[in-house]
Amino acid sequence: MTTSTKTLQDKIDKAGDVWAMLYNAQEHKFQFPVQPEFSNWVDEQIAWRNACIFQNMSHHMTDVFFEGPDVVRLLSDFGINSFAGFGAMQAKQYVACNADGYIIGDAVLFCEEENKVSVVGKPGAANWLRYQAEIGDYDVTVTKIDPPSPNLSDRVRFRYQVQGPNADKLLEELNGGPLPDIPFFKMGKFNIGPHEVLALNHRMSGAPGYEFWGPSDVAVEVRDLILEAGKKYDLTPIGGRTYPVTAAVSGWVGSILPAVFTGDDMRAYREWLPAGGFEARHSIGGSVGMSKNVEDYYRTPYDLGYGFMAKFDHEFVGREALEKLAPEKRLKKVRLIWNSDDVVDIYASALKSGDKYKKIEMPVGSYATAPCDRVQLDGKDVGVSFAPIYSEADRSCISLGSIPAELAIEGQELSLIWGEPDGGSDKPTVEAHVQKIVRVRVDPKPIKRD
Repeated sequence: MTTSTKTLQDKIDKAGDVWAMLYNAQEHKFQFPVQPEFSNWVDEQIAWRNACIFQNMSHHMTDVFFEGPDVVRLLSDFGINSFAGFGAMQAKQYVACNADGYIIGDAVLFCEEENKVSVVGKPGAANWLRYQAEIGDYDVTVTKIDPPSPNLSDRVRFRYQVQGPNADKLLEELNGGPLPDIPFFKMGKFNIGPHEVLALNHRMSGAPGYEFWGPSDVAVEVRDLILEAGKKYDLTPIGGRTYPVTAAVSGWVGSILPAVFTGDDMRAYREWLPAGGFEARHSIGGSVGMSKNVEDYYRTPYDLGYGFMAKFDHEFVGREALEKLAPEKRLKKVRLIWNSDDVVDIYASALKSGDKYKKIEMPVGSYATAPCDRVQLDGKDVGVSFAPIYSEADRSCISLGSIPAELAIEGQELSLIWGEPDGGSDKPTVEAHVQKIVRVRVDPKPIKRD
């Protein structure tokens, strides 16, 4: 008799081993539903440092709308953030954890009107909130789910971003005058020609600029106005190959495993999640897999630089665990600069006979949805590294990582283990390879402001 697989829990039960299910997952890499390149990814990277870029974020993120008198209470009960004074025309980076203090998901909250919030980003946080709104005593309605789609006709809103040294001058021209004063991570309004847009001052890699949005039925007209006016400001559209690079150089770690795959207390949630949904399509990879423990891929808010957001002025899921977390367990997010000679060795191994190292694809070396490699000091594990990217501006391979605070020192020398053990997993994205010790240098400031 065939047992149907309808939920994430069904999928885990059928696999019999959650670690093997994720480590050998047959999912391919996520492909952004946008054109991969408009010119070439090298010039597209340079543009946000030297001129300005146009990024179309209308297609790849989930936008879920929550409305009702208990919206803020719902958000507060399941988020580490404080909501004191939160209201209309405010935005917030939101982090939701499980009871053990590990991150289920993060997203950006946009409150355009009182008691009406959209949750934008990867679906993990929004899914958790939808579930809690359904089973809990909350006067909240999910009014719209705007899923990722290559077709704007499937979406309620467009969402664009213009960033770089020339961004303000371009947007002022389109606005017909000076832009309003919108502090960092605050919301405001301005015009793109005849169209009013809502905007967030959300800097990418420290460069000036804004993320802004409006109704999808005017998306093409707004885009064309920007591209035409942008010619004199050297505006460069960027494609999907560059999107993950912008995240990494902005200090955002987007590739972690949602902390939902283990624990009896999360079983009901896994039974609610679909077998083909966001969580179920995850894969894990990298040298952390040597432990064969899924929970080694879970991360706390401190690991990702969100520790300062944890406010213990309210009760929330995960509060007790985070309050008890020992100081030495509160890792610090850093940038790791890979040794160029070791990176060259990785590429050179493909051109020689004998063992080959795991290839680093350009410009993003991710081969799992949740990649994680062991970071060591003198052969002892001290932290983790996430997917490497090549930064043309830095002429280096870099990755974000989480290490003890006492090691987060400019120039601290560490190493990481690149690649998977025993020749690699069965993931279709993994070729046969041997592991490589890569020397790395610590930059304690993961977000560059120069």
